[in-house]
Amino acid sequence: MSDSTAGRAGAGGTAGRTMALDYGDRRIGIAISDELGVAARPLLTLSRTRWSEDLERLVALVREHDVRRIVVGLPLDMDGRKGGRARLTEAVIEKIRGATGLPVVPWDERLTTVQAERILIEGDVSRARRRKVIDQVAAVILLQTWLDAQRAGDVAE
Repeated sequence: MSDSTAGRAGAGGTAGRTMALDYGDRRIGIAISDELGVAARPLLTLSRTRWSEDLERLVALVREHDVRRIVVGLPLDMDGRKGGRARLTEAVIEKIRGATGLPVVPWDERLTTVQAERILIEGDVSRARRRKVIDQVAAVILLQTWLDAQRAGDVAE
């Protein structure tokens, strides 16, 4: 995708924060990068309401954190195909792109929630706490893999 390299930090492009979204039916996990595009950190989990309100909150976060691009987890099937959930996410990506005016990059999110769960269990995080932060941790994993791919030049122009 051409949007995938817009403003590439660490690869000769414009630096700036990247936000990642782990979009779900009930919650949106949000992570953000440092300004150099090296490290991802959790930001927060938004509890979903109505689309108009969700978009308003995302736009406010984009402004507050001076975000230059957004990476959204694309839930591909295990064989790499786009199922119904991926097509729904692509529609969400278009809404986010329209509301923010920023490049919005779909990025393979297969197994990020599984990885996040493992990390939290290994960290001895209680089940109740895991439920509250798992979407953020999944967003961090998503964003860090994207940032690493950017620096390695693994994202096609």
